[in-house]
Amino acid sequence: MTEQTSSVEDATPTPVENATPTPVEDGTRTPVEVPAAQPPAPEVPPAPVRKDRRVLRALLRWTAATVVFAAVGTSVAYGITRMDRTDVPGLATESDGRWDYPTITRPPLPSGSPRPLAESNRTGTHYADLRRLVLPAPKGAHVDAALRGTDGWLATKTFLAEYASRDDRETVGQQLTDNGLRHIAARGWTTPDGTHTRIYLLQFDSVVVADEVNSPGLTSYNTPIYALRGAERTMADDRFPDRATVDDVIRHAYDEVKPYGAEQVRQAYLSAGDTLALIVQSRKGAAKAVPFQQTVVLQSQLLG
Repeated sequence: MTEQTSSVEDATPTPVENATPTPVEDGTRTPVEVPAAQPPAPEVPPAPVRKDRRVLRALLRWTAATVVFAAVGTSVAYGITRMDRTDVPGLATESDGRWDYPTITRPPLPSGSPRPLAESNRTGTHYADLRRLVLPAPKGAHVDAALRGTDGWLATKTFLAEYASRDDRETVGQQLTDNGLRHIAARGWTTPDGTHTRIYLLQFDSVVVADEVNSPGLTSYNTPIYALRGAERTMADDRFPDRATVDDVIRHAYDEVKPYGAEQVRQAYLSAGDTLALIVQSRKGAAKAVPFQQTVVLQSQLLG
């Protein structure tokens, strides 16, 4: 964000030195008769020049200060209007559409095992149980039992059902087999507003394999290689905020191109170590951007 700053130079004028009046000399030499003594005229006090000038300078200083504060106040007000709600402490954020997720913590690692993205972990292996790395459903959501799988592991054909055409399902399935897919953990839910979320975590033998499956296998810069059900025409979601990037997690986010079908479909592929994730959100009419971005970021942090 860009903050505007304003500065006002001190407008107080340079004080003028108090000059001593110069007496006027009489230019004639003719003697002047002095009249009879008169009672002395009452003395007129000199004009309070110094005091008035001090008051004037004080007034000018206060005027300049007022201009400065007004300018700074305008700049601060402008800055706040340009900020996101989450950047201004004290402003309510309940109305921005975010979901109420439970407290999220990473599962413990086996003793002595490094994090998946640690420099010492050359293969990018997730040593924690992958089933515990799937993002939990937000509060109030109805969990999709079909994605629980057996003992928490999902059948590959259930994952492949996300793709629109039979040929694409066969092609993607063969890629997964050829690259030694180990297993899939998944979770899905539907929130009260009708948004349906599906998250799939696919684990391979190493970060090199997972990266290859991600790109060029399933993703490209502008569009996914294979269309999902209900989203035959998609493009890169360039409105996804850059500050939501999680270090060392590769993200490809896509949005459906208008006109939408029965639902709008949003999707994102994440590559983190030996694991590839697919996140899909769909909703009748329009799938809101904020909960989608929130879900993608939280899942990225769990995998990172």
